[in-house]
Amino acid sequence: TRMKPTRVALLAFAAAAVCLYVASSARYDRRPQIQSTISARRGIPAVIPRQGLAPTTCAKAGRGGLRVNAACDGGAYLSADQKAELARVANYIATPGKGITACDEGPGTIGMRFEAVGVENTEENRRKYRQMLFETPGAADHLSAAILDPETLYQKSDTSGKLFPEALKDMGILPGVKPHLKVYTLPGTGGETVMQGLDSLAARLKEYKAAGAVFAKWRSPLVIGDGQPSDLAIQANMNDLARYALICQDEGLVPIVEPDVSLKGCHDLETAVTANIRIQSALYKAMLDHGVFMEGTILKVNMVNPGKSCPKQYSVEEIADANVHVLRQCMPVAIPGVNYLSGGQNLEDASARLSIINKLKKNSPWNLSFSWSAALQMPLFELCRGKGGEIPLSEMSELYAKELSIAGAASLGEHSPEGTQGAHIPPAVAEMAVAA
Repeated sequence: TRMKPTRVALLAFAAAAVCLYVASSARYDRRPQIQSTISARRGIPAVIPRQGLAPTTCAKAGRGGLRVNAACDGGAYLSADQKAELARVANYIATPGKGITACDEGPGTIGMRFEAVGVENTEENRRKYRQMLFETPGAADHLSAAILDPETLYQKSDTSGKLFPEALKDMGILPGVKPHLKVYTLPGTGGETVMQGLDSLAARLKEYKAAGAVFAKWRSPLVIGDGQPSDLAIQANMNDLARYALICQDEGLVPIVEPDVSLKGCHDLETAVTANIRIQSALYKAMLDHGVFMEGTILKVNMVNPGKSCPKQYSVEEIADANVHVLRQCMPVAIPGVNYLSGGQNLEDASARLSIINKLKKNSPWNLSFSWSAALQMPLFELCRGKGGEIPLSEMSELYAKELSIAGAASLGEHSPEGTQGAHIPPAVAEMAVAA
């Protein structure tokens, strides 16, 4: 039977519509497409599944193909020479038996320390004091690096006439810089904070590298308390540290990442262990997600301790074991070294804990050392009292040399604590001991 003309026309129209849809889909299909290895080897363009990138061939993409996503690629965009230099600097900082002198306090912070002991806070006094920290006889035997405030990068040694970065390199001490700005309180978090300065970081790092810096250090402070650290504070700070590290490496500087958990509080050691694992595991995940070259980084971190007001007593061995446990839970073996900050500990406790940590680490692969400011410097400031505003540089230098010798021995596990050094003594027990 013959079909009616109207029905024929409808079928023809439907067939034409289907053909048009198929042709349109084939032309404009934006779903991710990766052509086969065989096709790519024949020179057929491989379609990259990222909007805004023109199709390219595997040959044009270079080793490993185009860097579509930075996650976990270990700094694939860096050249072999760039990676080698970052690893060289990081491994030098991690020299066994040597540590970092942290003298990156801003003019205001060091000024308060000066004024507390009767010394005027002038640029020249800051310069003379820091020159003593660098040029004390024997200091280079125990130091691989020095963290400087930006001001110090542009000051000179009156011994050699050279700018401090060059003078330090001549002594075998690598100069670095603190590039972050001010702490900002996150609204609605009960006082938790982030550090500012990422937006203009690359420009500042270019200047600091030109001035002689070979590494940088960024501090992210955190606290342990009721509901703290929060997930928000951890993620915000660890992502900041990861982005800072990525920018540093892009500018040719080794990043020292510093998550700094305060000693304040009444939390016990077990709570501190949990908090530090949460923080450090988030840090390394963020660094990997950002594509940081891990072998070209250094960790500066607080020692895992109970809060200063914790009523429970802990031995130095228990504290040291907690620190080793945290590292073994989450620290990448790719990172060559850990430099512990003092964070309110005195030299006796910090060096006792560091030495026992090194004795207990056994076959753990990291170099575990120090990056201390207050533990080394606060006893030096005390020597200024009653000196009429003068800085007793010779006395300071003599004491500083002894302190560095203790710190260096602790970084090798060769320092022997005395009495209860390194133990956590509850405040009430400590007060009773003093009264007795």
